[in-house]
Amino acid sequence: MAQKEEPQGPIVVMGVSGCGKSSVGLGIATALGLDFVEGDALHPPENIALMSAGIPLTDADRWPWLDRVAARLAEAREGRGVVVSCSALKRSYRDRLRAGAGRPLRFVFLTGSRAVLESRMGHRTGHFMPTSLLDSQLATLEPPTGEPLVVTVDIDRPLTAVIEQALDGLGNPKA
Repeated sequence: MAQKEEPQGPIVVMGVSGCGKSSVGLGIATALGLDFVEGDALHPPENIALMSAGIPLTDADRWPWLDRVAARLAEAREGRGVVVSCSALKRSYRDRLRAGAGRPLRFVFLTGSRAVLESRMGHRTGHFMPTSLLDSQLATLEPPTGEPLVVTVDIDRPLTAVIEQALDGLGNPKA
């Protein structure tokens, strides 16, 4: 994949569990020569324990995690850009990330059918999020329709095609 020019502002790769945030985020970061931050690694242990037990997170559970993600996005103000994976399921979550980052953020929204998501979740290993939580994630999801600087990408294709569409969209975002 050819090196592309960095879009302005940090990038958040978002969507429900199983959509490929980590793989796509890493692909975007690699193509742009940016750092990649795995948003799941910023969850407090209590959140990991809840999700591992099949218990959906509440807004109160998510706020401290979102603040940690926003802090990592804010760090990019002084230096290199960054790509962060974060579900960012609700508009209020994305607004909190925007406010905490202190600058415009670009979002890559990965979307796909329930069947594709469930299949991907069922085939991955070593992740704390059980397939049983997919329905709660889909119920919580508020698609970022009409929000600024969002690129929407359908995931029902090979990873390289998803990354390329995301990169193309980041180069021409709808502001």
